[in-house]
Amino acid sequence: MSSGQTAGTKDGQAIGPKVLGECIVEIVSDSGEGAQKAGQSFATVCAKMGNGVWTVEIIPAEIKPPARSRAGASGIRIRFGSRPMTNMGDYADLVVAFNEQVLYGRLLNDAYREGTVILLENKWASDPDEQIRDMYNSAVEDFRARGLIVHELPMHEACLEFVNDPKLGKNMFVLGMLSGIFDRDPSITRREIAAIFKKKGEAVIETNNKLFQGGIDFARKHLTYHFSVPPMSSKQELIVTNGNDAVGLGVMAAGMELVSMYPITPATSATHYLAGVFHKMGGFIHQAEDEIAAIGFAIGASYAGKTACTITSGPGLALKTEFIGLAVMAEVPLVIVDVQRGGPATGLPTKIEQGDLMAALYASPGDSPKIVMAAATIEECFHMVVTARQLAEMFRGPVIVLTDANLATGQTCYPRPKLSEDWMAPPLDQSPWPEGVAPYDWDPQTGLSRRPIPGQRGGQYVLTGLAHTKHSHVAYDPRSNQVGCEMRSRKIAALRSTLKPPKVHGDEEGDLLVVGWGSMLGAIEEAVDRLRAEGHRVSNVHLRFLSPLEPGLKEIFERFTRVMTVELNYSDPSGGFDGDWEGARRSHLCQHLRAQTLVDIDHWSVTPGQPLRPGQIYDVLKGRLEAIRSAEGSAVGAR
Repeated sequence: MSSGQTAGTKDGQAIGPKVLGECIVEIVSDSGEGAQKAGQSFATVCAKMGNGVWTVEIIPAEIKPPARSRAGASGIRIRFGSRPMTNMGDYADLVVAFNEQVLYGRLLNDAYREGTVILLENKWASDPDEQIRDMYNSAVEDFRARGLIVHELPMHEACLEFVNDPKLGKNMFVLGMLSGIFDRDPSITRREIAAIFKKKGEAVIETNNKLFQGGIDFARKHLTYHFSVPPMSSKQELIVTNGNDAVGLGVMAAGMELVSMYPITPATSATHYLAGVFHKMGGFIHQAEDEIAAIGFAIGASYAGKTACTITSGPGLALKTEFIGLAVMAEVPLVIVDVQRGGPATGLPTKIEQGDLMAALYASPGDSPKIVMAAATIEECFHMVVTARQLAEMFRGPVIVLTDANLATGQTCYPRPKLSEDWMAPPLDQSPWPEGVAPYDWDPQTGLSRRPIPGQRGGQYVLTGLAHTKHSHVAYDPRSNQVGCEMRSRKIAALRSTLKPPKVHGDEEGDLLVVGWGSMLGAIEEAVDRLRAEGHRVSNVHLRFLSPLEPGLKEIFERFTRVMTVELNYSDPSGGFDGDWEGARRSHLCQHLRAQTLVDIDHWSVTPGQPLRPGQIYDVLKGRLEAIRSAEGSAVGAR
């Protein structure tokens, strides 16, 4: 979308909307002004009209930052179009801003480009405070000098026609503005408004409908922008959720009956969702007094026979570490969902980072092998939880599912899952325990053993966190501990033998292979596709299983001149500090793959606290491709 792309006109009358393939819209405000709710509703309407959508919430690190502060920008980005959307895209096309200072926060994040249209609240131009007036006027002048197209609009004043305090309604007014600009179906939006405010009564619903219609009328009066974004051609029945809701749906679809957690950003909304619906499925939410109690409660429930789930984020995962070791040692099935955020410590609680991979793989005293998976899409947040319960019970131990803040709070549409009874565990076996069978009767090839359920006659055994024999006796002799370690590791090897090699996106060989994991999938593939369209020999592989790793990786890597990972976690600058490349810290997946495959894998990673744009990745990959060609040219010259 460019600045000149408005509806055609004839004799001053609009003759129809201009058709766009896709558009990126942002709503930014101070915290607490409802920008995210407006954007979520707009995205839902777009999805219900058949568009592909992807949203990214803009959340300040502080709970209530100062008003009109650059660091306190709050809001949402919505990318929608006539094809599936898998990431947030590059630069916003149109922005609705409730004040000018929050725009600076987004400019610092490189969210806008020359030609981005800004619909800016103008009440600050006449604010009683001279300093605020000066800040506003100076900012508008600066924005225009940067090439932004700024429309100063009296949105606050227009809302006074419907409410005494526009802070309590401007978001629905803006929803109307965007609906008018992008030719959204008002009947769908009104149903969304009714659903949002149904608990507050008809009077509140009516007021918000008036605000919504007022926004439509306002946009038609003050703006010439009028666009249409046709639906996708998909004939599948779709649903639209965020990743945390998808996790909640997966918990229920998997037949789990207990989720135990302590509230932690950005994981908490998963249990907010479950708290509203889980009881209808016979489920139970347990809010524990802390993270340690939460996992202890879940392990107790799982030991009793019904595999439970605990949901957390990085700091919570750290606190759960000792109990995770207990689940490994005692071989108790457990599902752990880790919604990653920036760290360490409190870090960036509302921002994205892929910083927990090493913790998930290795953070435990002693040898503690466990299954670790990473969801790449919001749809996979659903399906991986289902798979995690099955694997936890099949391999008798904890399964960690890694998601992140990008997936957790983002919205997208995906095919409605077709529920299956096969996803659920069979009824508990309470038949008498076979005589002579040990509680850890490990198969010497797979490490697997039958699981006694409390209440089975003859199946009594002592569950302990101590190293133990197959009879659950304390391992006093040297050999017993060695055997126990080997059997727990054999389970991971047995799972790996059932996995297939990952699919290569692009050609099976070439100059550069990009390896990613988690929510980076969409942005990496979009960058790779742009380069391939230009004739570059670049492909990518995306990993879902991280412990065990999917097989065949070394053979795939050997077909490319260079292999590199792209991640959202910390690594030292290229070349290391002071040229000490040998001692430099590499990104998480890069370290893991180098150790497991012994291949010289390169990497690029950053920790900006926000998802990476496809354009950023494109620029980095193009630079690496140029370096490869330069090196090849030098080698030819040397010969």
